[in-house]
Amino acid sequence: MSHYRRKFNEKVLVHRPRLRRFLTKLENNPPRGLDLLAAEADRETWAQVDCLACSNCCRAMTPTYTPRDLKRITAHLGMTVEAFKEKWLYKDRKGEWMNRSTPCQFLDLRTNMCSIYPIRPADCAGFPHLVKKPAKNFMHIHKQNVQYCPATFTFVEKLMEKLC
Repeated sequence: MSHYRRKFNEKVLVHRPRLRRFLTKLENNPPRGLDLLAAEADRETWAQVDCLACSNCCRAMTPTYTPRDLKRITAHLGMTVEAFKEKWLYKDRKGEWMNRSTPCQFLDLRTNMCSIYPIRPADCAGFPHLVKKPAKNFMHIHKQNVQYCPATFTFVEKLMEKLC
């Protein structure tokens, strides 16, 4: 495990409960102007965080694959959708297609880069979903992602600075 990911995991153990309580508070009683504050926190977060230093999302989580994702990716790989599903995916309880294992089969573990980056699943392209609107409807997503994603962790800390 890289030094960066190890330090992040240590930070999460200490601060996750506090960040999750804060997100629950925002979810239950969103302040006026939350969307604007979230956009500001997002800009500040990306000035600090480099995803290529981490790749925790690709190592510990799995995207959901939409039919459009499957069509695009399998065309690029020269596979049928069925062969792709059989090789790498499973259907979860909600009926969504997800990677059978982690880390993601498309992650280059040496560089932390995605081998299908230009055509990656929409879920990956949107991750970590920091500025989806209305912001209050996405606090549950941040509660989940704060333990995996340094960008989400930083984003929530920035929101706390602005609101507390």
